[in-house]
Amino acid sequence: MEKIFKIFVDFDGTISKQDIGDSIFRRFGNKEKVEDIITKLLSDEITAKQCWLSLCDSVEKLDKNELNEFIDSIEIDHTFHNLVDYSKKNEMELFVISDGFNYYIDRVFDRENLRDIKYYSNKLKIDSNNKLIPSFPYLDQNCTTSANCKRNHIINNSGEDEYTIFIGDGNSDKYTVQFCDFIFAKDDLLKYCEVERITYFPFNNFNDVIEKIDELKSRRRLKKRYQAELKRREIYINE
Repeated sequence: MEKIFKIFVDFDGTISKQDIGDSIFRRFGNKEKVEDIITKLLSDEITAKQCWLSLCDSVEKLDKNELNEFIDSIEIDHTFHNLVDYSKKNEMELFVISDGFNYYIDRVFDRENLRDIKYYSNKLKIDSNNKLIPSFPYLDQNCTTSANCKRNHIINNSGEDEYTIFIGDGNSDKYTVQFCDFIFAKDDLLKYCEVERITYFPFNNFNDVIEKIDELKSRRRLKKRYQAELKRREIYINE
């Protein structure tokens, strides 16, 4: 029986070389307020939604052209193009799931000619007074570390007979990985997996990921992660 893989990729700090969301607020917001807000998020004192609302409020004046130029200056890991090509060649569905905002993801994907990638994120608009207005179409109160509930996108876009792959790096991915079969982690997510004893593959770039997926594909018997199966089943029952 052919193995079916679904690939889910974080954006900020995973596809982009730096966290664009955090960087925008550190660049255009009140620096002291921003650092305090991010510290509270990382220590679980506030939810991801509360964090984004506070960060947007910290930006008093915004020049849209400056914002766009700043976004355009941030590079992506160009091996992501290799993963996109690989997923198409091998008929694996790939989704980007981000706790960041469509405003800069659209801009980056347009620049990189990656417009056809399906992604889920929070929304961001700039109003007539140059204020940042966020909205959260995929909010779930059970997902406090991500205002865009990544868990739900994984469950809604994969089935019992499919293997889920998650690739990420940070705080918004901590809850998500508990529901995935194969986890590729770096930076803060790697440390979290170590502490929580969650099985993961370390990676430096997406070429590492491709090499490991090829290995997983070649295995005669491939087991799903038992704890992830239990977690998914729990969600199905509760719904």
